[in-house]
Amino acid sequence: MSHSARPNGVHEQLRYIPLGYDNDCSEKSALALVFNLRPEWEHSEGPIEIVKFKDGITNTLLKIVKKIPKKSTEQIDDEAILLRAYGNNTDILIDRDREAQSHGLLAERGLAPPLLARFNNGLLYNFIQGRVCTPQDLIKENVWRAVARRLGEWHNVPLPDDYHRETVTNGVKGAYANGHTPAKNKPTPNIWTVMQKWIDALPTDTSAAQSRKSQLQAELDRSFRDLDSVGCSEGHGMIFGHCDLLSANVIILPNGRKTNAANDSESETVRFIDYEYATACPAAFDVANHFAEWGGYDCDYTMLPSQSVRRSFLKEYLRAVTAWPRDVNLKEDMVQDMLKQVDDFRGIPGLYWGIWALIQATISQIDFDYASYAEVRLGEYFAWREETDGIRKAEGKEMPLRERCWARLG
Repeated sequence: MSHSARPNGVHEQLRYIPLGYDNDCSEKSALALVFNLRPEWEHSEGPIEIVKFKDGITNTLLKIVKKIPKKSTEQIDDEAILLRAYGNNTDILIDRDREAQSHGLLAERGLAPPLLARFNNGLLYNFIQGRVCTPQDLIKENVWRAVARRLGEWHNVPLPDDYHRETVTNGVKGAYANGHTPAKNKPTPNIWTVMQKWIDALPTDTSAAQSRKSQLQAELDRSFRDLDSVGCSEGHGMIFGHCDLLSANVIILPNGRKTNAANDSESETVRFIDYEYATACPAAFDVANHFAEWGGYDCDYTMLPSQSVRRSFLKEYLRAVTAWPRDVNLKEDMVQDMLKQVDDFRGIPGLYWGIWALIQATISQIDFDYASYAEVRLGEYFAWREETDGIRKAEGKEMPLRERCWARLG
């Protein structure tokens, strides 16, 4: 039996269904899982509809509804079930037990839909009514302000009790790549240990692969040394982050289900979905990673938020994190400090997703060019390094498009 952890350390049993989803027999295997969870659906009146979402590039996501006669679309959607089946070999990238625990914690805090059950290769949970965001939505002010508020609520969630803070010097349980950096007390797992796990999983079957792995290890070591202390408080500086806040993981709620949090008739209300990468991280990483996703999978850097938009986003975010009264101005040093932290982390999402994509290129069966995506994202990281090290300027090279777009004032 699987369990989900509660914030007070008590564990609540989560139902486990000893069946699996098979992409080659999609409808048959999906229905077997749903009928196990909702046996009354199999023979009661009304057809079952299965909708496949195509927004993700890691997992299979199905919405399953029972169209009971005389019920409204809203009522039917309230009872809809989401089936998420893990991508091929993604346990190399993601701790699935940790994912279920994170989902359970967030559900208790009202930040995620209730988790209904686990099965051999996935999860079943309640459906959130609303519209999936696109990158074009994220750049709309009423949407990014809503995202900022929701992200502030997320970052107020305490880390689960079993995120241990222990002194370690290896790159598996601690945040220190191969012991190259001094050990500190850190919540584990965290964004650094996740990247270390991914680097450890990179192939070494050729001399080129070995060289790439060594290069990325050196960059992770350096990045940890440079950024570990950024935004630190109480000795660790870690919050519970989403760490995958791309447009497809942001849901805009229908008008009738919105809360007017900003006292603004034009405001939206959003919810976040898919928590498989949620872990301890610096708040600035989670924000910088979200900004990086404004360009979508196409990495359209012209979509990145300007300095003035980042400032406004962070004001909204900080009000939510601190519960700062809306009729009282934020302290300018708070805003400036957070702006600087996010700027410091702007290159790390490229390293993070670049390593991830290198692994996906070797294991995934999804029709997506992970190898090319890896080079684009790693290119962002190395361009940032050249900019901050002064190498680009010293060599008289043109500033890359991403850096130019990030530097825009407004």
